[in-house]
Amino acid sequence: MNCYLNYTRTAALLLLTVLMVPSCKKFLEEDLKSQVSVGNFYKTEADAIAAVNAVYAYLNSTSTGSTAGVYHSSFWVTAGLASDEMLNNQLGTPDLDQLSSFTNGPQNKTLLEIWQMNYKTITVANIAIERIPLINMDPTLRTRLVNEAKFLRGLMYFNLVRLFGDVPLLTKEVETLKPSRTAAATVYDQVIADLSAAEALPLSYPAGNGKGRATSGAAKAILAKVYLTRKVYDKAAAKALEVINSKQYQLWDDYADVFKLSSRNGKEAIFSVGFGDGGGAISFWEVGQFNVRLLPAALSEEGVENAQGWQIPTLNLYSTYDIDDRRRSVTFVTEIHNKNSTTSQIRPYIQKYWDRVAEPKANGSANDFPVIRYADVLLIYAEASSEQNDPGTAAQYINMVRKRARFNGTVYLNTVPDYGNLSKEAFRTAVLKERRMEFVAEGQRWFDLARTGTLETLVPLAKPGVTPKAKNYLFPIPQQERDINENLTQNLDF
Repeated sequence: MNCYLNYTRTAALLLLTVLMVPSCKKFLEEDLKSQVSVGNFYKTEADAIAAVNAVYAYLNSTSTGSTAGVYHSSFWVTAGLASDEMLNNQLGTPDLDQLSSFTNGPQNKTLLEIWQMNYKTITVANIAIERIPLINMDPTLRTRLVNEAKFLRGLMYFNLVRLFGDVPLLTKEVETLKPSRTAAATVYDQVIADLSAAEALPLSYPAGNGKGRATSGAAKAILAKVYLTRKVYDKAAAKALEVINSKQYQLWDDYADVFKLSSRNGKEAIFSVGFGDGGGAISFWEVGQFNVRLLPAALSEEGVENAQGWQIPTLNLYSTYDIDDRRRSVTFVTEIHNKNSTTSQIRPYIQKYWDRVAEPKANGSANDFPVIRYADVLLIYAEASSEQNDPGTAAQYINMVRKRARFNGTVYLNTVPDYGNLSKEAFRTAVLKERRMEFVAEGQRWFDLARTGTLETLVPLAKPGVTPKAKNYLFPIPQQERDINENLTQNLDF
């Protein structure tokens, strides 16, 4: 579900004049003669819609400066580098090198960007949640908009609490300037409360009117992941099953179809963030970010422009796949066909976000970032079922994902066989491996290794000489934030 929400002049002005955030080119082209203020905003139904649209806007790129949106790159790049998934190949980026080698400290600028963008989104959400109920407007729409803002606030706090542990919990428009950290358990309570409220959102929206908006299914799916992270397996299974039983989502038969531009907002997308194409909708400056960061520059011979191959998969990841696993050929590129029709072999790079047919020149990709898709829900349900001593159900649902991996676009091959009724311990290993192969470069891997306590054992297999420590199950609180706010304590050993 793509972030192609109608972004009116009022919403642009909200960002420019109320929040004082640097704007992208699209915003600068707006007529600023009738600038609004906090005092005369939040008066009409249009103001309420614009306010919530502004929260969504922070999920993508929000400026042409150094600060980007929540899911622009720092989030998913960090989750890939600080794991057994990716290596940094971008010259002159010591902060990313540190994440990949687990030598990062509180001065890391990438972690600072993650912290700041999540909290900026929370700030805008808090304003919307507090002010929209005071607007005289259609009550059904008013409730829906508040619940959308709560969904987004809950999602941001879920990001923060997993990454940093105890974090300041801010839920009001006006808060203390120097808040202390709140216990992670209390932050999780707020995440659950926000997402539970968002369960009242619509199952879907009319065609062409709601792309990118949160739905009831998105709230339930993220809730299932919250409960899985908290090891509350009965609730994780229950929420995942509600999503499954809603009949709103399906797997694409072919894994290659998941990342085609024609599949945006399609049947497997539960909640995604668009970086997309304009046409009167939200259009941001850094389209094609996935391809720039992941595809090798050598592919320029095929007509690709600006690809850099900044983050590359570990060879250990590539070797995990069966040779005929459909996900391997879709996820990675290992050869280049140049203009002279000769072929050169290269080390694996990640190509899954490049739809070669729709966008031969990958620098302009309008693909989405998948925050959560239906395959994730199936694997959550499988994992939670296994933890509740139901190996039959666990096998049934993990095998739905594995069956698709056997499909080569035409027929099902004799590869990626079904699992039988595995022991609980064997299933833990199996589902963690399945998630690794299914969600490459989707911002999942560090979170999976952290919640399963496997950082120290699995990372060294992919990165010889790199061994995470106990402290690496959280990231340090950014020092710049602590310099401003002396009430912020630091995580252990940083």
